Amino acid sequence: MANNEVKKLAGQTAIYGGTTVLSRLLNYLLVPLHTYLFSNAADYGVVGELYAWTSLFIVILTYGMETAFFRFSQDEGIKDRVYSTVVGSLLVTSTLFIVLCSIFAQPIADWLRYPAHPEYVRWFAVIIGVDALTSIFFAHLRFLNRPIRFAAVKITNILVNVLLNLFFLLLCPWLLTKNPDSAFVNAIYNPEIGVGYIFIANLVASVVTLLMLFPGILRQKFVFDWQLWKKMFRYAFPLLIFGLAGIVNETMDRVLIKRLSLAAEPQASVGIYSACYKISILMTIVIQAFKYAAEPFFFRKAKDKDAKETYAEVMTLFVLVCSVIFTGIMLYMDIVQYFVGATYRVGLPIVPILLMANLFLGIFYNLSIWYKLTGQTKFGAYIAIFGAVITLVLNWLLIPRFDYMGAAWTTFACYFSMMVVSYLLGQKYYHVDYDLKRILFYLLFAVAVYGLSVGVNRWLGIESVGARLAVNTVILVGYLGVLAWMNRRVLKSIR
Repeated sequence: MANNEVKKLAGQTAIYGGTTVLSRLLNYLLVPLHTYLFSNAADYGVVGELYAWTSLFIVILTYGMETAFFRFSQDEGIKDRVYSTVVGSLLVTSTLFIVLCSIFAQPIADWLRYPAHPEYVRWFAVIIGVDALTSIFFAHLRFLNRPIRFAAVKITNILVNVLLNLFFLLLCPWLLTKNPDSAFVNAIYNPEIGVGYIFIANLVASVVTLLMLFPGILRQKFVFDWQLWKKMFRYAFPLLIFGLAGIVNETMDRVLIKRLSLAAEPQASVGIYSACYKISILMTIVIQAFKYAAEPFFFRKAKDKDAKETYAEVMTLFVLVCSVIFTGIMLYMDIVQYFVGATYRVGLPIVPILLMANLFLGIFYNLSIWYKLTGQTKFGAYIAIFGAVITLVLNWLLIPRFDYMGAAWTTFACYFSMMVVSYLLGQKYYHVDYDLKRILFYLLFAVAVYGLSVGVNRWLGIESVGARLAVNTVILVGYLGVLAWMNRRVLKSIR
């Protein structure tokens, strides 16, 4: 039974995850475009910092209602009321946010140290408000098991964003070189906006997404249930705290590098760190794809007798997949490095640290099901706050000494600590017999194979990229062979 359920989750992950992977890969292609086009790392640092703030405020404006929606929608009698109540709540708060940011754009821009660009504040206010609102619409599609509709809207969003980036950053400058007096191009394109076109493309994509979802929204019968909202908010509030602390852990290092680094140009350090962090996004893509399918799956599975057995099996397979991703990226870093422009490659030593840190984060997401299923979401908040304290303290200590490398090790320490604490508490309140020996083996084996690659290439004195890739390919094949042999029964079942 557990195998069948895992296969079902794998299928849903393939659909939602396939969409997420495709969308992220299309968006992923923007990183080399941006880092090669904006050779001044400080320019890309603006992008990294502002999107860090975006992540923070989206969490604030969704205030845990996405998970609350899944939790309260399990009651068939009120699921429509749950949805309409959440939509009404997010609509009010998102609109208020956009209005206030538009009014106080200049003071906010001054505080962010971009006094010449209050338009950034206005653009991001709309992006954040719209994305917060549409998050519940996407959650509703997941709840209704409508992955095709979900995929279509998500992919459209990314395509619009990517195409507008290409239009403004490549096509328009090229057209001006051919015809500097083109009235059409000069009417819609201003070279001085620069990185601002990255934000404009995102803004248009977010609005298009809202328009695509709007017809389905209008077909719903909306009733705002105040009493129900209060119950949902009480459930969601710890998740809001958890989300805020989580975003501090995930993105605030960009903000802190700018304000704590003693480098000659801290904004450039933010750009280098942000660009190299993107390389570790391959791990994040898998984790995000898994989360989309896993959260509703875990809630549905909770009532089954073999639920804990399934959770344990899912964890083991998850760590296996992520370990392979870590090893593959590190063994082919000679190729992967060209994902970012030459200016940014000085930051490549942070990649293995961040890859493993994100793997720990993925394990933590798996473990977090214990406090969601038991209704003790306060523990999620406590753990995230614990991680946020580690993040703030270690960044404060390490960034002035080690610049962005200190931020990378802080991320590693934070996610490792959160993972361990969540496991220990989970075993007390919702015991699951995870296969710790196999999980630890996968993690250590991946690191050992990476170390073997470095050691062998140094011992042989290999300097040629081609020869190094050949050696690493042999090592990778051996590594995958060992894992395939260990999991031959699972592979046979999948076939």
